[in-house]
Amino acid sequence: MARTSLTREEILAAAGALVRQHGPAALTMRKLAAELGTAVTSIYWHVGNRESLLDALVERTVEELGEIRPRGRTPAARVLSVARALRRELRARPHLIAMVHERGLTDRMFLPAQQALVHEVHAAGLRGARAARAVRAVQFQVVGHVLIERNRERAPVQSPAEEDLWHPSTAEQDPALARALAGAVDQDRLFTDSVRALVAGLFADPGAQEADPGGRDTDPDA
Repeated sequence: MARTSLTREEILAAAGALVRQHGPAALTMRKLAAELGTAVTSIYWHVGNRESLLDALVERTVEELGEIRPRGRTPAARVLSVARALRRELRARPHLIAMVHERGLTDRMFLPAQQALVHEVHAAGLRGARAARAVRAVQFQVVGHVLIERNRERAPVQSPAEEDLWHPSTAEQDPALARALAGAVDQDRLFTDSVRALVAGLFADPGAQEADPGGRDTDPDA
């Protein structure tokens, strides 16, 4: 028996779940109606045709990426919290993020997270071009890490594998290093360590001289 009541938000939530699990190609109006226990005509009534539904999912994704809120007692801790939240959100919905990108809305999607980072780098004493570089460095670190994670997950089985490649002779006679590089990657710890190191470098000496008009830092030894 078809449902007699249905909301637009319920439809978008169910459609988003289908896309997250199987990609946009798996989203059909009939399949969505079956998931919701309703008639296809009810879906059309609330969200329009399939293309309108996909557009609504993209808008919903953009809005969800705007709900990231910094946490922590210091600017560095809050930047790390934004980076972690952004990575988590990007990893949770790769198909939806790809749809956002295809519709030319990537910059708009990242704007709220960038604004949160701007607030924290200002709190750390950075201004102007240096603050902008810090915001972009953190964003690029997050996106780059997510892309590498995705590539590793989708890569074919490697032969030889990392565990076969690393041994003391290829690690400059450092057995502990060889064992670590041959082992599984702790992605969460690697991400946290890399962002912490990046932020520590970006926040060091906030009174340093601004970059020159060409975008290069003044370096007397260069």
